[in-house]
Amino acid sequence: MAMHRPAPELAWRFSFSRRPTRAQRQRGAYIITTALMLLFLLGFMGIALDVGRMFVVRGELQTALDACALSAAAELDRSSTAIVRARASGMAAGNANSVNLQSADWSGQGQIVEADITFRDKDYVATETPTLAHYAQCAHAQANIGLWLLKAMNSFSGDAIIPATGTVAAKAIATRTNAQTSCPIPVAFKPAAGATAPHYGMAVGQWVKLLNGNPTNGYIGWANLDGSNSASETVKELNGFCGTEVGDTLGTPGVQTAVADDWNYRFGIYKNSANPAEHRPDYTGFSYTPTSWPDQANAFSNFLAKRAAFASCGNTTAAIKDCENITGLKLNSFQKLAAPGDTTGGHKQYGHDRRVVLVPVINNGNQVIDYACMLMLQPLEIPMGDVNLEYLGNAGTLFSPCTTSGLAGGSAGPLVPVLVR
Repeated sequence: MAMHRPAPELAWRFSFSRRPTRAQRQRGAYIITTALMLLFLLGFMGIALDVGRMFVVRGELQTALDACALSAAAELDRSSTAIVRARASGMAAGNANSVNLQSADWSGQGQIVEADITFRDKDYVATETPTLAHYAQCAHAQANIGLWLLKAMNSFSGDAIIPATGTVAAKAIATRTNAQTSCPIPVAFKPAAGATAPHYGMAVGQWVKLLNGNPTNGYIGWANLDGSNSASETVKELNGFCGTEVGDTLGTPGVQTAVADDWNYRFGIYKNSANPAEHRPDYTGFSYTPTSWPDQANAFSNFLAKRAAFASCGNTTAAIKDCENITGLKLNSFQKLAAPGDTTGGHKQYGHDRRVVLVPVINNGNQVIDYACMLMLQPLEIPMGDVNLEYLGNAGTLFSPCTTSGLAGGSAGPLVPVLVR
């Protein structure tokens, strides 16, 4: 019996149907090509995002170093402690900024240290001599910045060449120059009759009384920088008011007791929940009264020594009673002091230039005609009374210890720190 065999063309069709068609082969090639392109694009995305993060961190670091350099330059008054103060101020200001995607501790990778802050003379030659230091330079490298997507690709590919972390660096340089506008405290000195520039009847080292009222000839009085008569405005202006210019007319307010809080913060003296981190003190709170300084003149050199030691109002203690015993003042509702020396939370960690201040000099029409540089000598008691400031000279001179914030570019105004690079 003959067996039935399929026709040859049917057998050929059967065997051909087991192979991928041309369209199927093309679809497979597209999938492979697309996968490779996605990996390629993912790599570029990783590079873009991680390099973008590096630029963000570098911008944050540059902001911190700008603050460091400006704050350090503000202290370069050619005095013997200028460099010590400049390094402390630069570190405090720079490290107050957040770096590495706004990390308060810079992701634990190290913040600005003293070695990051260096100085140059007027010819831009490196110096550690405080009487020659003209420029302050802050430079810092931030390491171990995580590169997230590139690190993931590194793990996926097993290719150790792809970096998992990166480093950025920044630098800032600042100096001091004369300003057009200034940031004085809300008081004013009215010269004695007939007294003229540059000292307006005062002698360097002289103690000048701040009256608990409006300024009169030969004395300092409270004066609002915005021209108003509001006592609450006086309190606000003790926290910083920039924009005062020669020719401005000042107001003559009454003074509220609340002004004592903001005045005393500068001495590292606090009450209630206030603290040095929130209300920064000067580098020292040591105070000068007829009890603690019987000469009642020329306390500035001793003040610089106390600054170098970061002394509290209680000298070597944070006890409010020691401040009262040394000064003879009664501080009543104030209960605590910023810590002295290198103690965490004290004058060294949070200190800033807060007691060497600008005082506007005014004429009989309450118009600003110049600026005096003065030292805030003592905290305010409650109930408030008169206190003294020490005259340190005209604020526009090269060796003035007064440095303000404000708009640079004046011909002979008070000194202001400015970035030069």
